[in-house]
Amino acid sequence: MFRRRGIALSIYIALLRGINVSGHRLIKMADLRALCERLGLHRVQTYIQSGNILFESEEEAGVLGSRLEEGIRETFGFEVPVVLRTAAELGRVIQDCPFPAEGLVEGEYVHVSLLAEAPSQEGIDRLRAVSVAPDEFRLVGREIYMLFRQSSHKSKLSNALIEQKLRVPATLRNWQTMSKLLELARDMAVSDGL
Repeated sequence: MFRRRGIALSIYIALLRGINVSGHRLIKMADLRALCERLGLHRVQTYIQSGNILFESEEEAGVLGSRLEEGIRETFGFEVPVVLRTAAELGRVIQDCPFPAEGLVEGEYVHVSLLAEAPSQEGIDRLRAVSVAPDEFRLVGREIYMLFRQSSHKSKLSNALIEQKLRVPATLRNWQTMSKLLELARDMAVSDGL
């Protein structure tokens, strides 16, 4: 958190679930940036078409998530779950990865499912009861790290499975996207003099 003109601002990353996939729930990034600016968010930028938004705000995450979801519903006419992380939280997501994301063998890759809220123990138990071998997953806080040893299209492990078992909204990103979002968030912090 930093201060600009006496106002405490945080850098946030908003991750939208399921937009611009297979021609459904289409949102142009320029329109999404414009919406965020109308909502009073500062220094808004987007990264790729899958709904990744970086911005600064003085508001709390819970309020921001609700405002973004309502703004998307009113502007674009459909529901989109929004998962928020601060830049510091995103740094911990990268740091806490239990798999060697930088040292994978050919054909392996890591994805992260970011949960909108902490899951219940019952949900965790339901998810752990599912066999996803040869793939693996680890729950750390509000993130589920997934190590795919084969094509994700052939795997039993998916964001839909996670949502079904945990009964919590979640959105999935690959490791490359997560790393780039952290880089962009750090660039914002540097330009703010943090």
